[in-house]
Amino acid sequence: MCGCSADQSQDTRLAERDPAALTLRVEDMTCGHCAGTVKKAIETGLPGTSVEADPASKLVSVRGSTDLTSIESLITEAGYTPTAA
Repeated sequence: MCGCSADQSQDTRLAERDPAALTLRVEDMTCGHCAGTVKKAIETGLPGTSVEADPASKLVSVRGSTDLTSIESLITEAGYTPTAA
């Protein structure tokens, strides 16, 4: 988990869920740095995915994969705690 105290004002696009995407809640994703870390972990671990991570809503939206177990594992390995949204 990130120890920075970066500005948490982010785009809240994920507040409206994309029905075609797999969405998870990551409560300990608190800033843009955290969101970038989660995004990079998923996109690197599952090539071909597209990830939007919004620290304001605490939501991570993944398109291009429905492998929930792998996505949760990648988020956990990055140091964060995913839960069903």
